[in-house]
Amino acid sequence: MSIIQDSDLGSLDRLLHSFTERPQALNLDTQLPAVLHALQADHLDLLPLPGQGHTLQRWQTLARVAGCDLALAKLYEGHTDALAILSECSAAHLVGNGIWGVWAAEPPSARTRIVAREGNLVRLGGRKAWCSGALQIDRALLTAWDDQNQPQLVAIELSHPNQHIDVEQWQAVGMGITTSVDIAFNEAPGIAVGHPGQYLTRPGFWQGGAGIAACWYGAAQALADYLREHCCQPRQDPHADAHLGAVDAALLGARAALRECAAWIDLQPVADASVEVRRVRAQVEHAVEQVIHHVGRALGATPFCRNSHFARLSADLPVFLRQSHAEKDLAALGQQVAHVPAGAWQL
Repeated sequence: MSIIQDSDLGSLDRLLHSFTERPQALNLDTQLPAVLHALQADHLDLLPLPGQGHTLQRWQTLARVAGCDLALAKLYEGHTDALAILSECSAAHLVGNGIWGVWAAEPPSARTRIVAREGNLVRLGGRKAWCSGALQIDRALLTAWDDQNQPQLVAIELSHPNQHIDVEQWQAVGMGITTSVDIAFNEAPGIAVGHPGQYLTRPGFWQGGAGIAACWYGAAQALADYLREHCCQPRQDPHADAHLGAVDAALLGARAALRECAAWIDLQPVADASVEVRRVRAQVEHAVEQVIHHVGRALGATPFCRNSHFARLSADLPVFLRQSHAEKDLAALGQQVAHVPAGAWQL
């Protein structure tokens, strides 16, 4: 299977540009599935797999899509993550046609259970929450709990009638187009992928978590470009210049962290990357918050109200950024680095 090459980036940019420039939709954006299928038809979903020497290129593509549109990036990242997971779990034969998602959220109020099993064929009961793109994609990998109380990855077809999509609770404005709804299962069929617990223990779990940070970065970079263009105008605006300087410094740190993490993963593809990924996610999250703050103060209300691309990114990014678990993630990182030998932070 070939993967996206540098020569394909022109096609990617042309496709993304037309999607970026569309008018603001006031309801469910019907163009989103069409763009996803167009990307797939042009094989622009075949990114380098994490840890195989081109992790940075993978993240650069995710960032590029995120700079276009975060709803698109959310579903594109989920699809490309599913392809990587299927490969890592020796299940690439299941890929087929159509767009995939990955649903692994486990809130206390919703749990999917395996209620019957015969070999790799399973039946599902219960509920799954935060099913991003359920109205727009074709297949999904989700975590379900077996009779030993272990999470098992299961592949499902979204067209099956024994699944009920509940859209009532989805009230989002930012990231609203992703329709991250709940699904109830009534002995719905699925195919077990890998062995129980493998989803969380495989190296790609943390590597994929850093791919999300690349999406955050790509959207922040796109917002920062509006400020840079403003500062290029032949007029004096020292306050905007100061905001641009702060944005540049923030993006520099985030970019360096992503590049260092990608190199670390490529050098140690099967190692536990939890510390490195928690660090880079924290670094990028902080940088993105700085970009949102400074760009908004520098440019005022006009682009929020009169530029559809800027307005969508500005509404979506704070919501997408909350895929970070904030202080919970920082506390987990602190517990890990407390046991790092003295001197590890030296330059």
